[in-house]
Amino acid sequence: MTVGEKLRYLRTIEGPLRGLDREMTQQAVSEAIAGEVGATISQGYLSQIERGQRRHLTNSTRMALARFFKVHPGYLVDDPEGYHDELTSDVRALEDKLDLWLISGAERFYDDPETHDALLKLARHPDTRRCLALVSAILDSPDLAQRLLQVLRPELADETLVRRRVRS
Repeated sequence: MTVGEKLRYLRTIEGPLRGLDREMTQQAVSEAIAGEVGATISQGYLSQIERGQRRHLTNSTRMALARFFKVHPGYLVDDPEGYHDELTSDVRALEDKLDLWLISGAERFYDDPETHDALLKLARHPDTRRCLALVSAILDSPDLAQRLLQVLRPELADETLVRRRVRS
């Protein structure tokens, strides 16, 4: 895992740990670090770290992030290729990467609450890969997705029908 992925993960879990109903944004982390740790780390700098544009942190940044997230400073470095901190199968390692990718994608859809929440729920599910296989099977069956929406989320089914008619 890269330091950027670790930082993104820490932000994701820090919000609920603080009693929020969502992950902390980069801006919220930046402000909280200033208030709680007394260090200055800009939202832009956090973004660069998470996107891999800043692969190595200064010691002061690493220490401030470690104090804020209450992790050992040594955690905030890239893991060597193939490194796992526990005995896992290759499938579990791939699932972890998939979950991180989904969490990252959820952040990009923050302004679309339904997509944001769906991606986070998928990432938090204990068997993400099987959930995706289920979605694939649903989409392979003609009109099954629409029928399921009508039963489970009728308010979304109506929107889907309107979009289909507009495209036709």
